[in-house]
Amino acid sequence: MSLVVLIEAIIGLTVLEGLALALYHRLTGRGVAPADFAAGLAAGIALMLALRAALGGAGWPWVAAALSASGLLHAADVARRWRRA
Repeated sequence: MSLVVLIEAIIGLTVLEGLALALYHRLTGRGVAPADFAAGLAAGIALMLALRAALGGAGWPWVAAALSASGLLHAADVARRWRRA
């Protein structure tokens, strides 16, 4: 199995994890609310997309876009947590 395929599988599992957590919260009212984990999860997915793009031979603008998206999502997550603290 190539590294790119492994990263794609991890991205898929991460998306499924987010969906499962959101569904669990919606059905039971317990667990972490999606608003509390969505930005952090999306930032991680964007990092994995940047790695996938780099290893897959995509041009630097694609890698830079994914890294920029990850940074912005991380900043949004930190700002949201900071306001709550």
